[in-house]
Amino acid sequence: MASELRISVATTLAVVGLLPLLAACGGSSDKADASSTSAAGSGSNAANSTTKNADGAVQLTVPDGVDDETKKQYIQENAIAACMKKQGFTYTPHARSVSSSESYFGGEDYALAKKSRQKYGFGNYSAAVYPGDSDAPFADVPGRRAGKDLDPVDEDEKGLTAAQQKAYSEALAGPPAKTKAEEKLDGCELKGSEAANGPTPSLAEQKKTWEASVEKNRANGLELNGDSQLVQLAQKFATCLKEQGIAVSTTQPTGLIDMVRLDQVVPENHASMSKEAALPLLTKEIDISLKDLECGKEFRAAYFPKEKAHPYWGDGA
Repeated sequence: MASELRISVATTLAVVGLLPLLAACGGSSDKADASSTSAAGSGSNAANSTTKNADGAVQLTVPDGVDDETKKQYIQENAIAACMKKQGFTYTPHARSVSSSESYFGGEDYALAKKSRQKYGFGNYSAAVYPGDSDAPFADVPGRRAGKDLDPVDEDEKGLTAAQQKAYSEALAGPPAKTKAEEKLDGCELKGSEAANGPTPSLAEQKKTWEASVEKNRANGLELNGDSQLVQLAQKFATCLKEQGIAVSTTQPTGLIDMVRLDQVVPENHASMSKEAALPLLTKEIDISLKDLECGKEFRAAYFPKEKAHPYWGDGA
């Protein structure tokens, strides 16, 4: 299937930090009009209003106030849909949405994080205690299974013969690669990516960009971990945690920001446990998560603005 190739190519490109992950292919046939909706993605499946272009391709309406990366996602999906329509196929675009609990999961917004943690803790047991709750991390809800995005259920390839399905896949993603090393973005997916991100760089350019981003990330981490205010507040944060009986495995600002959540020992079946088994674990986790939030209130208020100026990914520097 084209979606399988698409995932592997998108993952490769994501690794070099050049292109956003592609949304899953497919849609709800050619039934949408200006008042119809389409939904997919993780967390709450917020509906996306749609229209049609002159060729009849379904197009998502870009919401007001979205950030640049989200806007690129809409542009990319709309371009794929238009490209597929020109080749005689239906492709209904889908844009990923983020659940309200995920959007403030890290504690950047203290008030919203407190409201979330009072119910979900760190989210590890919330799916078992609140099944069907779209805001519960790891929940099985439309568009997600155990917190992972699912391909949208659609009818774009419904009724196609084997030959037509092959043609659809090649129109969408290009001819299948003979080897893993030869996989690349192609077909309408390439058109969509270029519409959103510009021309696809060469492998040499991708490597150069990736190496530069790694070095920039390392420098940003050193900047954050060497910031005198953050170092002082991190020590205060760590002392508070210890006084609350919570172990501290790092005092580096870049590690401390998520340390308590990541240090939790969670059983593999946490999302599928019975409510009776999960409830006491959730109760304990809520208590720990709120202590973490309170102890780190001053630290996080200083950390997040500085992290925005020096974006960092990883658990240390």
